[in-house]
Amino acid sequence: MNQHHHHSQRVIEIDTRLLKAGAVLTAAGAGVACAGMAVAAFALFTAGRRMIRDMDVPPSEQVAMKWRQGKEASLAGMRAWQSASDAHSGSPAR
Repeated sequence: MNQHHHHSQRVIEIDTRLLKAGAVLTAAGAGVACAGMAVAAFALFTAGRRMIRDMDVPPSEQVAMKWRQGKEASLAGMRAWQSASDAHSGSPAR
């Protein structure tokens, strides 16, 4: 018995008008999203500039002050460690 299976090709039919409309809406949505992000970034940038301008001490001076404080604290810690080390070993203090 000879059986022949006849496979029919399935074809997907796409409504190109709907596909084009979807692409246009997606592009428009992306454009609106980009515009929204630009407005938000501008608002944040402006607020940051205003905050820095209204500071009593500019950030560059704050950094310099903290750097000096850190160096002084480091030196104080080193001196305390050396004093404790000298006292523990019986050496005279410097």
